[in-house]
Amino acid sequence: MRCSFSASGGLRLAADVLTGGSRPPVLLLHGGGQTRHAWDATAGVLAERGWSVVLVDLRGHGDSDWAPDGGYGPDAIAADVRELARALDAAPVLVGASLGGLAALLAVAEAPAVRAARLVLVDVAHRFEAGGARRIVDFMTLHPGGFADPSEALDEVARYLPHRARPADPTGIEKNLRVRHGRWFWHWDPKLLGAARPLLNPGAAAALSDRLRAALRGLAVPTVLIRGALSDVVTDAIAEEFDELVPGARVMEVRRAAHMVAGDDNANFTDAVLSFLEALPARPG
Repeated sequence: MRCSFSASGGLRLAADVLTGGSRPPVLLLHGGGQTRHAWDATAGVLAERGWSVVLVDLRGHGDSDWAPDGGYGPDAIAADVRELARALDAAPVLVGASLGGLAALLAVAEAPAVRAARLVLVDVAHRFEAGGARRIVDFMTLHPGGFADPSEALDEVARYLPHRARPADPTGIEKNLRVRHGRWFWHWDPKLLGAARPLLNPGAAAALSDRLRAALRGLAVPTVLIRGALSDVVTDAIAEEFDELVPGARVMEVRRAAHMVAGDDNANFTDAVLSFLEALPARPG
């Protein structure tokens, strides 16, 4: 079912809702530059296993509103996550990849904190490897004039993700594109880069890392970090630090995946999520 939610600042966020059973709702929050469709396969499996699932386009992405002021920093998106969580009929499981995971962590761990049943961080932790983060921003900066067709966009993705087989059919990538003036553009607001680039500054990155460490130390929600074994953003060393920083949290690895874990190896990623969630009790009544 297609619907929309109110976000901070009066924005509307586009979402798909899959009705499951009696388990807590699962709110899926994609990474920067993606759309809610990054979760399509995982959402279907979760719904079959009894969860109601909400797949949402973050502000400035997909079919959601763009922020007129270019407000795409972590605090703005965390405020949206708080609004989304409050709109659900029970404390949700928050599953966030990269930017979505960072926002989910802040929404749960910092005031005004929202209630969450569990927290799943997908290749995002208390800090990131600078080279991997820069590679993401560099990719998003390419082709400001758009593409001639979806196949050209798919070629660029194949160069960016050489470990992933290039699909023969470009139809799937069309969900991440929009047509303007006969050209195909990524389905996100270019002002996103204005929020992302400052985080590449070593001083800003260190300040954010200190903030995230404090957030993780104060977590009172069962938490798992699911990382890609090939990730150049959350490395082995960062995962080990996370494990020491958050006693009781789980760290799981998807062997054939890099930073975009769900897209690289969806079957094993979904299995990892399910193994963490299966212990959740059904909602009473």
